[in-house]
Amino acid sequence: MITDKYVALQEILREMGSVVVAFSGGVDSTFLLKAAVETLGAQHVLAVTADSETYPTSELKEAEQLADLIGVRHEVISTSELDIPGYAENNKNRCYFCKSSLFDHLLPLLEERGFANIVYGVIADDMNEHRPGMQAAKERGIRGPLLEAGLYKREIRDLSNAFGLPTWDKPSFACLSSRIAYGETITNEKLQKVERAEAYLKSLHIRQVRVRTHQNIARIEVEPGDMAGVLSNHEAIVERLQAYGYKYVTLDLVGYRSGSMNKSLNL
Repeated sequence: MITDKYVALQEILREMGSVVVAFSGGVDSTFLLKAAVETLGAQHVLAVTADSETYPTSELKEAEQLADLIGVRHEVISTSELDIPGYAENNKNRCYFCKSSLFDHLLPLLEERGFANIVYGVIADDMNEHRPGMQAAKERGIRGPLLEAGLYKREIRDLSNAFGLPTWDKPSFACLSSRIAYGETITNEKLQKVERAEAYLKSLHIRQVRVRTHQNIARIEVEPGDMAGVLSNHEAIVERLQAYGYKYVTLDLVGYRSGSMNKSLNL
């Protein structure tokens, strides 16, 4: 039962004693942060957010607001994925380089701030996905309490709702680099183009959206129920996205799905 899993999560956190939470402000890391504060007390928890080219400004602002709501110390550190050797080349292990850099930035905080462990928001669903960042965590002894407790996304949303967290129904989010086709070099210009395109589509009241980028083609993914809204605004959308630098603008009829770029990999 979901309550049994939450009890297991609390036992895992108590065993840790104190934690630095890699905090993005997404559904999973927000719930993990809340659970850590409820279990250990705010004085034994530190939330750290990495601000970089792949992290939208709107997400950083929301992360700051969520940490304040939960009542926990929150630090923002500056990182740059594009400076990481091997990252911009955008091969199938891109996330390994990203997570390695993130955790290497967080590890010094353990001694500096007097914490015992670093935790991040990996969940049970991720065991069925391409997640090379999990190897980076394993190599550095970074733990994933939500995964260890066997919690799935749907259960985390239910528990988040019970806790009154506004993220309980927040659309899933991943770094902007996940929008760029594997093998295509990641640049700051491309990341900004994706961020602007998705922000515009969200301004049309489309909650879950991805603008997958294949060179000069924008492949828009939305929930099936939002496709009619895209089509009814297709002229404005095409004009705006072309102004951002795309040559072709398409709507993916399969609809939004997490990690759709991974379908091109031979895993």
